[in-house]
Amino acid sequence: MHYETALRAMTPEIYERMVVAVETGRWPDGQKLTEAQLENSMQLVMMYQKHFLDQDEHFSINKKGELVFKSKRDLKEELRAKALLDSPPIATFSSEPKK
Repeated sequence: MHYETALRAMTPEIYERMVVAVETGRWPDGQKLTEAQLENSMQLVMMYQKHFLDQDEHFSINKKGELVFKSKRDLKEELRAKALLDSPPIATFSSEPKK
């Protein structure tokens, strides 16, 4: 397979569909991937990540073509920080006395 040719033709939508196929082992229509399809799709996903995405997520491929691996502690801290930024406060109270 000529990966460079496939990468040039790959749109972000195709990449997302391929990621789901690799994760689930099935194409969007429900058909199971063959071993060869799974292997080729996985390689295309990794090549796309390397060439087009600047990711630092756990188990992704960075611009240098290296697998990003984070420790459990790093992942917990990252998720905790994201949860704090994404969630609005449950309640807020004024420390000013009522007049």
